[in-house]
Amino acid sequence: MSKVTLYGSSLSLYTGRARSYLIKAGIPYEETLPNSQHFQENVLPKMGERRSIPVTETEEGEVIRDGAAIIDHYEAISGQRFSPATPKQKTLSLLFDVIGTEGLLRPAMHYRWDFPEENLDFLTFHFESFIPPIPDRKEKAEEQMNRMRGAGQSFGAIPANFELIESLYTTLIEKLDQHFAQFPYLLGNKPSIGDFGLIAPFFGHLGRDPVAIRLLQTKAIRLFRWVERMNRPDPDFGEFGPGAEEYLPGDEIPDSLIEVLKRIAIDFMPETAAASATINQWLEENQKMPSNTVAERHVGFTEFDAMGTKVQAIAQPYRFYLLGRMQDYIDSLPEPEKTDAQKLLQQCGMDGLLQIRLTRQMGRHDNREVWL
Repeated sequence: MSKVTLYGSSLSLYTGRARSYLIKAGIPYEETLPNSQHFQENVLPKMGERRSIPVTETEEGEVIRDGAAIIDHYEAISGQRFSPATPKQKTLSLLFDVIGTEGLLRPAMHYRWDFPEENLDFLTFHFESFIPPIPDRKEKAEEQMNRMRGAGQSFGAIPANFELIESLYTTLIEKLDQHFAQFPYLLGNKPSIGDFGLIAPFFGHLGRDPVAIRLLQTKAIRLFRWVERMNRPDPDFGEFGPGAEEYLPGDEIPDSLIEVLKRIAIDFMPETAAASATINQWLEENQKMPSNTVAERHVGFTEFDAMGTKVQAIAQPYRFYLLGRMQDYIDSLPEPEKTDAQKLLQQCGMDGLLQIRLTRQMGRHDNREVWL
């Protein structure tokens, strides 16, 4: 397989997902920042001019934008190497892909931007690395940092919500730590698509930024080991003893994973329901959009309740692009596998997830998410 150039950043949440996949799949790659003349002239035009990372470029010049698309491409080549074949495990693998890339943005942004005394120097160094050595490099980096601080607030990471965010997050890492005390990966001895989704916030932000990494290293050591494991080419589960690289037999779902999902459901479910209502209203107002219209990153704000706290956050169509993959998979299952998957979601406190849908489907065209 030819060598791949990965355009991304060690700070980037979404790059963490693609990088981990390339490592585990044994695909040779070189990572670089998207700030070269070659990137501007040869890569960016093939991305539909959407300046988002990660992006891969093959030696033949093929460009793929977005972590999900990158993984889909190589999964198709490898025969779905990291996609569980059994109904319940594949359902949760696809669900964790959504949760990792969309459902944990609030704590990821909170623990990055709301602790400036500990994090600022670390972040400044990395953001300045994005900028070529020009006279106003520091000012340009500060502009980018301010934009990302604002993005964190738009996800609901504001002072009124700090207590809720931290309470939910500390419980989550506790539950994940208990799971990874028993299993090296989400579904056994082998990473799944869900692991690659979950590593996104846990490497770029929550397992790397100073305040957040300290939490893992002191409060959730086994979860921290999983973060390390997901960035190593070997299975790296020596503390579990010898074992085959495979998923749990018999479509087994550990109780510890159900407990993780019950915690996630507390804010993921009401936010998803509220966001779908907001986006569907926007779709009603824009129903004359032609097919293959590029999907917006967000279409306004929505409000939902989590443990008695009212949270406002932007409604992002991309969440439903990913969620639709899980919904389509369950829809395609024959009975009784479909019933088993529905019962599993019910156990996890997410039984309404199959009914929360947009009124217009999404797909991809010219390296961008579009309305079909």
